[in-house]
Order: sequence, then structure tokens, then C-alpha cells
Amino acid sequence: MSDGRELIYFDETDDAVRVLTDPRPLTTSAPSSTIRYNAALGEWVALAGHRQERTHLPPDDLCPLCPSRDDRHSEIPSPDYDVVVFENRFPSFAMQPVRHRQAVPADPSFVERPAFGRCEVVCFTADHDSSFAALTPARVRTVVEAWVDRTCALSALPNVEQVFCFENRGEEIGVTLSHPHGQIYAYPFVTPRSRRMLDSARQHRERTWRNLFADMLAAEVRSGERVVARTDLWTAFVPFAARWPLEVHLYPNRHVADLSDLTDEERADLAEVYLDVLRRMEAVYDESLPYIAAWQQAPVRIDRDLAYLHLEVFSIQRAPGKLKYLAGSESAMDAFINDVSPERAAELLRAARP
Repeated sequence: MSDGRELIYFDETDDAVRVLTDPRPLTTSAPSSTIRYNAALGEWVALAGHRQERTHLPPDDLCPLCPSRDDRHSEIPSPDYDVVVFENRFPSFAMQPVRHRQAVPADPSFVERPAFGRCEVVCFTADHDSSFAALTPARVRTVVEAWVDRTCALSALPNVEQVFCFENRGEEIGVTLSHPHGQIYAYPFVTPRSRRMLDSARQHRERTWRNLFADMLAAEVRSGERVVARTDLWTAFVPFAARWPLEVHLYPNRHVADLSDLTDEERADLAEVYLDVLRRMEAVYDESLPYIAAWQQAPVRIDRDLAYLHLEVFSIQRAPGKLKYLAGSESAMDAFINDVSPERAAELLRAARP
């Protein structure tokens, strides 16, 4: 791209012709992200003030994720594309962040570092009015291959400790661009949620010599009460202690650490099962569903044997026209209260007709 960022086309045909020159007069950006350590919680917090200037809900004809036209150039130079991945223009993490001096006392309690890493945008389709659930299985397979490619590439970067592929959908979630897209974060640390999960997995391993997530999956299959969909290769279920009104976890039946470990057959089946689950979730309330889809992958360097690749898809929709807000108990104490029982949610999902 004209400001030095990388853009990658993932094409479904060998004869696709893509524009490889960005004609826009962009200047090279210098992200000023830093991370600070919260000693009370034992976690890192990213500070990225430059993101205050990022594009926010532009009109459809000015969408930066649509293909370029003769009269308007977007982030994607070509007039069409299948799947595209490019570096975020307003990243939370960057390979060469500019660290500005902060007025912080020289005290060991105050730890600050440059926010090394990388943030990428994944455009699922050139169709602005589409959605992930509206994609074909073939297109989802292309997205999966993009996730795999970027997981491998980002995991090889210095200072990267975890790669996170995810999709935010809906203004209620906080989406600032309505075009169907997801993101990939390459963190310079293992995220707090992943650390908690891995700590639990380690304790389970010490007690039982088994993998926690494999045991959880086996228990859900034995029960069957919360299973939403199951094939020879994948199982989707509402977790026993679901936090969210609509929450589905999708596991490969075979224990793998990350997306790159999936076989061709598992990747192809994933495209079918994921679409079935997502369409069921959208059909429950017959309205546009705000959701987050989050891939839980093993860290790059540690505890890979404890982790178990899985997808968590959850929505803040708790009833038609009603949202689940993270208020006092959830936001202040991280103690969730769910208004919908997991068994009822699974019943609704199994009965839904996509």
C-alpha cells in the first residue's frame, strides 16, 4: 500500500487479476501504541491514542473496505476481490511502534513498553451488503485458509506471543465499519482470558493427566443436552456455564493446538458446520444478530499442549429487542449473570430453521 502497509489477496481462481498499486497519496504512519502492566490484575493494557481518529460508521458509498472504483479509491485497490487481508491503518499493536515519553515516575510499580505486534483486517467479501452467514461454504473455506496463513505468518514474528482471529458484528457490539470483515491481532503477550484458561488446564492435567478441554468436550457429547450440531469432525454446543444469552462453542473432535493444525477435511467440514451454527443463531430472533466470533488458539511459545483450538461465538441479544449489558457485576467484578439457561439456548438453536 502507498503508506507501506502490506495487503494480501486470497483468490479462489488462478486467473484472477488484481490491482497491485495503491494510487492514494498516503503518508507512512507511526503508531504510538504502548502497553502498561496492571500489577493488581497481573495483565497488560494497551494504550493507543491514535485510534481515536479511526474511521467511524462512514456512509456506504465511502466504505474503505469496498473495492476501489474509478472515482474513489479504498483500502483495496482492485475493483473486485474474493478475500483480502491487510494491515490495519489504526493498529493497537505494530511492529515498529513509536514510544512517546510519558510523565511517569521512575518507580518499579509503573512498567510501560512499546506495543509490539500487528493488527490485520480480513475482508470476507466484496459485497458490502452481505454477512458472514450469507457466505458460501467455498468462501468460508477461503477465509479459513486466510486465517491459517496469517496464523503461521504472524506466529513467526518477533515479540508475538498469541494470534487471535475474530469477528465483531453489529453496531451494538461496537463495530465502526459495517462491511463484512474480521480482524487478527498478534499480541506481544498471552491474553488474560487465555492465561486463565491455561492455568485451569494445567491444574486439571496435574490432577488427572488429561486435557481439560478434551474432557469438557467429551462430557458435553455424553450429555447431549446442549449439543447444537455434531459431525464426524466437529461438535458445536452451548457450554454448561455459558456467560452469554446465546453462546456456542465449536470444537474439532480431534485435539489440535491452532488453525494451522487442521487437516483439509477438517477445514472443509468447518466451513459447513460454522455456517449452520451461525445461521441457527441468527434465526433464533429473526433479526440481525450482534455477535462476536473468537478463535481460541494456543499461544505461540508456551503451553501449546494444554490448549485446544476452538471457536466461541456469542451474542449480547437476550430477547427480541433486548440486549445483555455488562453492568456492575460483569464489568466491575467479572462475575457474569446469564438471563437465559444454557439448556434453553440449546433448545432454541436446535429448533431454529436457518
